[in-house]
Amino acid sequence: MKTEDFSYELPVDFIAQTPAEPRDHSRLMVLDRANGQISHHRFFEIGLFLRPGDLLVANETRVFPARFFGSKLPGGGKVEVLLLRKIDALVWECLVGGSGMKPGREIQITDGPAAEIVADLGGARRLVRFARPIEGAFERAGHVPLPPYIRAYQGDPERYQTVFNKSLGSAAAPTAGLHFTPELLARLEQQGIRLAKIDLHVGLDTFAPVTEEDPETHQIHKEWCTLGEETARLINETKANGDRVIAVGTTSVRTLESAAAYSRDGKLTAWQGETGLYILPGYHFSVVDAMITNFHLPKSTLLMLVSAFAGRETMLQAYEIAKQEGYRFFSFGDAMLIF
Repeated sequence: MKTEDFSYELPVDFIAQTPAEPRDHSRLMVLDRANGQISHHRFFEIGLFLRPGDLLVANETRVFPARFFGSKLPGGGKVEVLLLRKIDALVWECLVGGSGMKPGREIQITDGPAAEIVADLGGARRLVRFARPIEGAFERAGHVPLPPYIRAYQGDPERYQTVFNKSLGSAAAPTAGLHFTPELLARLEQQGIRLAKIDLHVGLDTFAPVTEEDPETHQIHKEWCTLGEETARLINETKANGDRVIAVGTTSVRTLESAAAYSRDGKLTAWQGETGLYILPGYHFSVVDAMITNFHLPKSTLLMLVSAFAGRETMLQAYEIAKQEGYRFFSFGDAMLIF
């Protein structure tokens, strides 16, 4: 297995720059793993492929306004700071854009606190100590960070949040959830389909391609996740009834399969912690029976994950069909249901 095995060509015109309106009018490719059959629909038709007793498991995380602008002290040169991970009350791991960002350099966040670079973590990553908690500047000075391939979106920033967002903590959205509307969720509930929540704080490393020739040597990013007692109960009940657990997005897949490692007698229990689970072809899925997902970047760990679920050749063929049919790719793009 080589990283190149998960590559495909994608002209930039296929990368969605704006979300579908309404949310549930995005396109939906339905892929049957058993026979490779593919059909084409709109997302609001997803209930046609779900059954009473199915359990949708969605990530309720909310993207926080992690992008800040500022200037160097002294000098006034422009600086951009992107929060990645909180270390303590004042220190964050960040991506810092600007020249001369060495330890000891002081910066002033526009409409926010002063800060100091305290460590160089390699590349653009820095440890930054703020003079006061940066959370106090979220509403006033923070901007929701969009993925680097979305170049000029000027629409409602709430369109990069799911309708079930609740827990502030992600640097990127769990994009498979972006297609749901309250009305669609209500129709599915009337159909006998239940909804459970997990919480995984999505990091920007989710967009990073694997650069090693052998994907098994890649060090995957870790993300904090939580699976509560009620969700564990609903999953156990669904499994006991012979019904399906359907993960809404790869973040839900990662949380569910991570929690399975701590199950007792084959049943999930409440669990939280960092997950470094790396799902490659050959992985045995313990919890997830079907998944809803978007179309992922070439050579990404997410494409490897869905390939582990449906087969590499099946997924790459589905992506070629998606291009032929004019589907839109990545965060603001269209969706797949794989069962």
